[in-house]
Amino acid sequence: MRFAMRHWISAAAFVLLAAIAALGPGPLGLKEGIVAPPYSKPNWLDRSTAPSVELHVSSSGDAEETIFWDYSPPLRVSFTGVLDEDGLIRWTRPGGGFILSRTPGEVDLDARDIPFKRALDISPFENMPSVIFPERGEYALSLDGSGDVRMRIEGGRWGILGTDHRGRDIAALFVQGLRVSLIVGVAATLIATLLGMSFGLLSGYAGGFTDAFIMRAADVLLSIPTLPILMVLAGIWGKGLWNLVMILSIFSWMGTARTVRAMTLSLRGASWVEGLRAIGAGRNYILCRHLVPETLPLLLANVALGVPGAILAEAGLSFLGLSDPRLPSWGRMLHDAHTFGAFTSGAWWSILPAGAGISMICLIFLDIGRKLEEMADPRLAAETRHKVIEEAEA
Repeated sequence: MRFAMRHWISAAAFVLLAAIAALGPGPLGLKEGIVAPPYSKPNWLDRSTAPSVELHVSSSGDAEETIFWDYSPPLRVSFTGVLDEDGLIRWTRPGGGFILSRTPGEVDLDARDIPFKRALDISPFENMPSVIFPERGEYALSLDGSGDVRMRIEGGRWGILGTDHRGRDIAALFVQGLRVSLIVGVAATLIATLLGMSFGLLSGYAGGFTDAFIMRAADVLLSIPTLPILMVLAGIWGKGLWNLVMILSIFSWMGTARTVRAMTLSLRGASWVEGLRAIGAGRNYILCRHLVPETLPLLLANVALGVPGAILAEAGLSFLGLSDPRLPSWGRMLHDAHTFGAFTSGAWWSILPAGAGISMICLIFLDIGRKLEEMADPRLAAETRHKVIEEAEA
C-alpha cells in the first residue's frame, strides 16, 4: 500500500507541476523582468532588511497610499507615471511632508538624480533615500489632481525566492524554467521514442540487410561521446529550443530501437503472426495493428524513464552556455549564477531552486517510469510486492 501511495504522490506532483508550467508566472502573481536590486534575499530570510515594495496612486483609484516603514533607508527610490496640469505628487513623513513634483507630463524621477535633488532644495551630495525615509514610522504617497504615479522602493528583500544577478524574480524564472524543462524533456523523449519504435519494428520484422544496417547505425551512434557531439551540433544548428529538442532526439532513440527490435524478433515467429501472414495480412497491417500495441506498455515506461535524461542533458548544455540566453531554463539559471558570482557572494537562493527543481522532476519521472515498467513486466511487479511484504514483516 505504501509503495502504491508513493506512485500516486508522484503522479499528483507531476500534474501540479504541469499545471504550474502551463499557467506561467503571470497568473501566479509573479512579475517578470527586473523587480528589485540584484541578489535580493527572499522575504522570509532576513526580516531586518528592508523589502522592495511599490506604491501606486492615481486619480481613477486610490489617491493616497500609506506604508509603515520599520527599517533603515532603502537602497533606491524612484517615481514613474504621468501627471496632468492640475496634479501634484506629495510625500508625507512622520515629521511633515513636501511636494515631490508638480510638473505636468511624464514622471520619471530617481532619488539619485541631481536635478531632482536641486528641485527639492537638497544638497547633491545628500543621500536621498535617507531624506525620504529619515526615521521609522508611517509614510504616505498622495496625488492631488489628475495623474497616475508609481513609487518604487528598492530594499534588500523580494518575493519567496529572492532575485538573481539582474534583479529578476527567481520564482518567476523557476516557473519559466519548469516549462522549458518539461517541453524539452517530454518532446525530445517522444520524438526519440517514435524513432526508436519505427526503426526497431522495421529492423526486427524485416531482418536481413535492413536489420544489419539499422543496428550498425545504432552501434555507431552509441559509441560516439554524446556531450561533445551535442556541443558541436548546438553550435552549428543554433541555440533555439526546438533545435535542442531535435539534437537530443537524434542521440536518444538507439536504446528504444534495440528493445523494440528484441520484442519484435520474439513475436515475429509466433504462431498467430504466421496465421496472419497465411490469410494474406500485409507487413504494414501486422506491424501497425498487432505489433505496435504489444510494444506500447514498454514504450510508455521508456518515455517516463527517458524524460529525466533529456532534462539533465538540456540542463548540462545550458550550464555550459550552449542554450539560447533568452530562454530562462534551469540550466541557464545555474550558468548565470556561476558566471556572475552567486557562489562567491553567498546568494545560495539563486542556486538552490534550479538544482532542487531538476532533482525533483527527475525523481518524479523515474518513479512514474518504474511503475509503468512494472505494469509492462509482471515479473517486476511480483518482485516489488515480495519486497513490500518482507519490509512489512520486518
